[in-house]
Amino acid sequence: METLDPDLLRTFLAFVDSGSLAQAAANVGRSPSAVTAQMQRLEEIVGEPVLAPQGRRRGLTPAGEDLVGHARRILAVHREAWLALKGARAAGRVAIGTTQDFADSGLPDLLRAFASSHPRVRIELRVGRSAELAQALQAGSLDLAIVMRQAAVPDEVGVLREPMIWLCSNKGLASRQEELPLALLDPYCGFREAALAALDAAGRRYRIAAGSASLAGLRTAVNAGVALTLRTPRFAHSGIVEAPRELGLPPAPMAEFAIRLRAGADAPAGDLATLLGGSLALSGPLG
Repeated sequence: METLDPDLLRTFLAFVDSGSLAQAAANVGRSPSAVTAQMQRLEEIVGEPVLAPQGRRRGLTPAGEDLVGHARRILAVHREAWLALKGARAAGRVAIGTTQDFADSGLPDLLRAFASSHPRVRIELRVGRSAELAQALQAGSLDLAIVMRQAAVPDEVGVLREPMIWLCSNKGLASRQEELPLALLDPYCGFREAALAALDAAGRRYRIAAGSASLAGLRTAVNAGVALTLRTPRFAHSGIVEAPRELGLPPAPMAEFAIRLRAGADAPAGDLATLLGGSLALSGPLG
């Protein structure tokens, strides 16, 4: 009997969570051809197709749908075993910084698993904007940080890629106007730059209807229907949904987040970085 290779299952779930083989390839750091070969190998082990054409894309077969739950459980057991072995004798402190996106979605469950398996390690969590977290990491007050990526840096140990989407209140905009009302974080913000660049390229008129220094302020403005914003699907909860196609909004690029580990950080910080790099993208955005 052939066993289900966890590496194949990770790639399979990357497809499930992203919806495309191309995005799965980007998420797992492999070429599209390598991901296709992995899926073919997985189907050989399973004994039947797990993916099938659906128009121009691919979707899950009944066997693929059945495999999703098994794959998540298998990888969870692997993660628990790895954490238990790593954390049995670990001690010390890990200071981690993250943007609000991951503090709301994905990170809490992983921190809980890490704390459970590393009972002698003290976790200190800081939530903030990418620029200030990067500065704190460089200053040595953080061991590990999840920040928006502008360019490759020597201390990054993982990269997470997620789509940027336009978001608004589930009740829609409070009023329709000729100029598109935007809610954006104050400079500098990668999402702000991407939103303005996409609208400028499309020749779409807009105005900044709400500016904020925090995601809490941004969420309030969007929830009120004052404006819409550009974020990842992780922001789509608590009354915020993807903007309807009828608004004719232009496509936006992928968002990249770097998992950065301070040079010289203790072993537990490295363990947590490995956990995040292997599991955070697979946890998927919350709806």
